[in-house]
Amino acid sequence: MNPVLQKLIDKYPELDACLPDIDRMTALMTESFRQGGQALLCGNGGSAADCEHIVGELMKGFMLKRPITTAMRATFQELFPQDAAFLSDHLQGALPAISLVSHTALSTAFNNDISPEMVFAQQVFGYGRKGDVLIGLSTSGSSANVVRAMQVAKAKGLHTVALTGQSGGKLKDLCDVTIRVPWNSTPDIQERHQPIYHALCIVLEEEFFTS
Repeated sequence: MNPVLQKLIDKYPELDACLPDIDRMTALMTESFRQGGQALLCGNGGSAADCEHIVGELMKGFMLKRPITTAMRATFQELFPQDAAFLSDHLQGALPAISLVSHTALSTAFNNDISPEMVFAQQVFGYGRKGDVLIGLSTSGSSANVVRAMQVAKAKGLHTVALTGQSGGKLKDLCDVTIRVPWNSTPDIQERHQPIYHALCIVLEEEFFTS
C-alpha cells in the first residue's frame, strides 16, 4: 500500500472500506493529468469550500517544493533576461484544477436567468474535455446541481468521481468512482472528506513532482 494511504488508514481506520475507491480515484486522476487533463470540482456549502481547498493543494506546492523545469527557466531567460530569475524562482509546478464554485458573476447570472440546478452543468459543458475529471462533493450524494453536472460530464467523455456519505445517493450509480465515507451526519462526512483529499493531493504531488 502507498505509505500515504497507509497513514490515512492508520489515523482513520473507519476509512479502510473506502480504500479501493480512493485507489481508483488516485489512478484515474494520475492518468488524466499525465494525458494533459484537468480536474473540475463542484459542491455546495461546506463542500464548495472543500473544492476551493483541493484546488489550492493541486495548483501549488503542498508538501513538496515544485521547481519549474529547466526548459521553462531557459525560455524565461531568453524572453525576459532581467526578470528570468524572479519569474523562475516564484513559480511552482501545478496540476491544473478549476473550482466551479468560484465564478460569482457567471453563477449568479445563470442561477437567475436559467436554472440553479444547471449552473455546474453549464460550466462542465464549457470547460470540460474528454479525459478530464469532474469531482463532485455532496454529503447526501444527491445534490441536484452536482448530479446534473455529472450527467453532462459523462456525455462529454469526462471521468466522474464523487465524495459522499454512506448512502452515495444518486451519484453512486452515476459516477465512475464514488467514495462513500461510512457516516450519515453532514459534519461527520465532511470531516472525513478532508483527510481523504489531503492524502489524494499528497499522492499526486509525489507522483508528479518527486525527482
